[in-house]
Amino acid sequence: MSERPVSVSVVIPAYNAAATIAECLTALNAQSLPRTDYEVIVVDDGSIDDTADIAARYGARVLRQANSGPAAARNRGVNEARADIVLFTDSDCVPSPEWLEEMIGPFADPQVAGVKGVYRTRQRNLTARFIQIEYEDRYDHTARCKYVDLVDTYAAGYRRNILISNGGFDIRFRFLEDQELSFRLTHAGHKMVFNPRAVVYHYHPESWRRYAQRKYRIGYWKTRVLRLHPSKAWRDSHTPWSLKVQMLLTALSAPLACLSIWVRPCVSLLGVIATAFLVTCIPFMVKAWRRDHPVALVSLPALYIRAWSLGFGVVAGYMSMLRQRGAPTDAQKH
Repeated sequence: MSERPVSVSVVIPAYNAAATIAECLTALNAQSLPRTDYEVIVVDDGSIDDTADIAARYGARVLRQANSGPAAARNRGVNEARADIVLFTDSDCVPSPEWLEEMIGPFADPQVAGVKGVYRTRQRNLTARFIQIEYEDRYDHTARCKYVDLVDTYAAGYRRNILISNGGFDIRFRFLEDQELSFRLTHAGHKMVFNPRAVVYHYHPESWRRYAQRKYRIGYWKTRVLRLHPSKAWRDSHTPWSLKVQMLLTALSAPLACLSIWVRPCVSLLGVIATAFLVTCIPFMVKAWRRDHPVALVSLPALYIRAWSLGFGVVAGYMSMLRQRGAPTDAQKH
């Protein structure tokens, strides 16, 4: 007996996700669409906990593989999907009841190849609240674009044939593989749109240290993305110009701070840079004040942490690529 056709497949890569996968799948089982209209595929990426067993108990179709990273796990889910539309979310996300319906709605336009949703959080921790407003600041930037060039896989949707014909996610990327895929599809001429009503709830980092570590990792892997898509260093639908200016200003401040010990004019230049950094932060601080007063009060140092962490990640990423470029090949070793 053949399986009943489904209109959409939801793919979730999962690695040691036993603590969060049940809440994710509970939300997916309670969508506004009939449960028989969609399938949920959990790709267990070599977990050593009970992720696969929990997913099976909640009715997901479970695929197991040796640990290969989220890009490979998502590709496996796409290859096994039964529907023409494939949605992605993460194992630590909780989709809102209308998420699935909102994600597939834009595909009524045959020109739409991909859809981007949004993060929200119910956390009350100050760090998490800052991160949420940071995302909302980016969403305000994205909403100005008719088409987007970056679709994050916490709330992403694509036509399956588009993914397959373009090679899927690049398995060389263990992070930011969704950015690389989005830029590649944009370059190929595919149109993707933003739907802010397609909401998943997420647990953001709750310490500034973890936040900084994540930003460092983003900066590090961004260098790999930009190596393949250098034009995106200047403009994309996700990154406000203020962030790029802040990273530049913090990069200039380090050598000036050292030189100011011996060269007095550098002290004045350092003051100009600090003032410029403050000016670039004002729009974010105003936005934060309107939404959450305590977040506004910590925004200036938090944005400084963000710029430094991303910058260090970028430097480390480029240094790593230079070392790899200069390393001898196997043929040279022999």
